[in-house]
Amino acid sequence: MKDTVDILVERLGGLAPRLAIVLGSGLGKLADGLAKPVRVPYADLPGFPQSGVTGHAGELVAGYFDGIPVVMLAGRAHYYEHGNAAAMRPALEVLAGIGVVALILTNAAGSLRTDMPPGSVMLIEDHINYSGANPLIGEQREARFVGMSEAYDRELRQTLEQAAGKAGETLHKGVYMWFSGPSFETPAEIRMARILGADAVGMSTVPEVILARFLGLRVAACSVVTNLAAGMATGELSHEETKDMAPVGGAKLARVLTQFVRDSAAEI
Repeated sequence: MKDTVDILVERLGGLAPRLAIVLGSGLGKLADGLAKPVRVPYADLPGFPQSGVTGHAGELVAGYFDGIPVVMLAGRAHYYEHGNAAAMRPALEVLAGIGVVALILTNAAGSLRTDMPPGSVMLIEDHINYSGANPLIGEQREARFVGMSEAYDRELRQTLEQAAGKAGETLHKGVYMWFSGPSFETPAEIRMARILGADAVGMSTVPEVILARFLGLRVAACSVVTNLAAGMATGELSHEETKDMAPVGGAKLARVLTQFVRDSAAEI
């Protein structure tokens, strides 16, 4: 990991971001708003994941938002691509290694609530790891026993809510349930998820939250709703629907995150 940190520090040329954002589906263009951008393909960073999902660029982009240094990961590796829940560990370790202290995760998700239709944005308050996988399986140090009672940083969530208000965007709140994918959930599984207290379902983010907390990073996360979950609308779910709808909610979340960066500069 040290070699990759050294490579990235050299490529950043003195840029020292303390905030990192993982860009999920529909948010890739957010990186285009950075001033003085430095773009580094994942392929140039040993250990970084190679995502095989369309819509995930596979590059690290660093730069400035209103003079505030930020680093963004445009693309992630998913558990369903290789069966490795810890695939994002090297990337997150490198972020921590260059001085990042706070991580904002974004994703595309299916809604379990009719009052949160496609195009909505949800602030994740907590999660349910339904997949049963954990990125810390095999870790030998005692630090593997990570407390998750406050996995999603309360102050970061409050700042995101305030940023949404300033940006004039509705930010729903709820619980995200992680399914392994890549197949979509069945209507029966969605009924179960609702009973268990989930508000949205998706195929990412939870492993990264666990890893980030293990590494001592503060974490917040938001979902862009791309569809109503299985059994809640007519027709079959598809990845094409996800790609088509992600930019709608993605544009809203981009406005919230832009305001969030401005508001959180002193806090982070």
